[in-house]
Amino acid sequence: MTDCASHLADPLPAPTDRAARRAARGPFRTEVWLSARQRSGVRLAAHYFRAADVLAVLIIGLAVAWAAAPNGLGALTVSLIAPGLAAGVVILGLMRGLNLYGFRRSRRPLAHLASIVGLSLAAAGAAFIVSLIVGHEGRAIAEVFILATTATLLLLHSLWLAIVTRWRRQGVLSPNIVIVGATRNAEVLIQRALERRDLNVLGVFDDRLERSPENIGGVPVLGDANALMSHRMTPYVDRIVLAIDAKGGERVRELTRRLEGLPNPLTVLVEGGCVDAALDRLASAPLAPLGGPAHADRKAFNKRMLDVVVGLVALILATPVMAMVALAIRLDSPGPIFFRQRRHGFNHEEIVVWKFRSMRHADADATASRQVSANDCRVTRVGRFIRATSLDELPQLFNILTGEMSLVGPRPHAIGMKTGDTESARLVAEYAHRHRIKPGMTGWAAIKGSRGPVNTEQEVRRRVQLDIDYIERQSFWLDLWVILVTVPVLLGDRSAVR
Repeated sequence: MTDCASHLADPLPAPTDRAARRAARGPFRTEVWLSARQRSGVRLAAHYFRAADVLAVLIIGLAVAWAAAPNGLGALTVSLIAPGLAAGVVILGLMRGLNLYGFRRSRRPLAHLASIVGLSLAAAGAAFIVSLIVGHEGRAIAEVFILATTATLLLLHSLWLAIVTRWRRQGVLSPNIVIVGATRNAEVLIQRALERRDLNVLGVFDDRLERSPENIGGVPVLGDANALMSHRMTPYVDRIVLAIDAKGGERVRELTRRLEGLPNPLTVLVEGGCVDAALDRLASAPLAPLGGPAHADRKAFNKRMLDVVVGLVALILATPVMAMVALAIRLDSPGPIFFRQRRHGFNHEEIVVWKFRSMRHADADATASRQVSANDCRVTRVGRFIRATSLDELPQLFNILTGEMSLVGPRPHAIGMKTGDTESARLVAEYAHRHRIKPGMTGWAAIKGSRGPVNTEQEVRRRVQLDIDYIERQSFWLDLWVILVTVPVLLGDRSAVR
């Protein structure tokens, strides 16, 4: 991740004077602007750190065993392997059990590294006990293994700590929120967040602008709730906080209904509640916890690993086919080989989706104002074939490997796509809920028959419902099943317009 991974030029209109620009942006300024998708990827760093630790311990174990065995690895016996294996399991298990992958602010770096040394001593004791049971031959190997493992883990975790410290300094690990409601409670929340420095408040929105100040605690008031619905900072917001007057029940319900149309999670902060407790819940853990296979971050990590592994294999296998499709497009009609279109990704983020060009270049429709129909005259001869076989989607493997898309998820719709004369997003109140997960190259809706253009309101509703069903049920095994059945389902349905 680099500093220029994704900068938001300014969440607000930028004044010419630098001091005025800083004042307009408010007191919460991060060095690096990352979208919610990129920030959620950073939160998974604990899983990547642990995977690197496990791989390093495995390599050390094999290297030490190979060096110690008189006739290579084949000569190893249980008495030689067991002590070192026990030491490795104890070290890695205790590191996870003691939450050394949490990298919390409250734990000092020296205390973190000292904990690794202490775990190594515990591993040495485990290796000694095992050597008494299975034989003394492996004790010397275990001692070398423990020393090498301790040194390597100290080096790796010094690197992990440096990375996490840098992320904290840049503000990458502090969640971004916006507040709806220019209330006294919002002011207290902003003041405490400034003192704690574990939360970034990007802006305040309030329907009663005529009574609202220009800023609250230095944080600018950017408009009413309607302005938030289409504000360009939305993809960078991790959570929306509704700071309310407990007596305004009807106003709260009305605002909640409107804000639920956004993909961003919503938290209601009732006046009179404990602000510090609310801040603790909003800030949460800086990195994703490792425990529990059902945890949302754990599911996200498993999904990302599936995307990377299967995506790489698919790209390697598809390269010859992609080369032939590219040549056929070049020979068939003038224009570029690829078609790029801006579409909505996770959390309303705008992403550029790649496809093979299937239409005449002069008829390209970047906003999907007119969806493709049967026997559409804009589609080329090669285009009809690659659309019917979904080969035009293969370049999206690059979107998957860069993390903008996933193998499985709601299909990314073009920004401003219309159904008839109406923008599709306006036909269904829950439409934006499709963006609560990364868009996919295939998906639950696709294998259930909802693919290609959506020409009626009923078709839009059905697709949105199928997408929401998938988001609620998403798991590693469901994704694997969707991937396995995608090709036979798509090739077996010749009636679908694509």
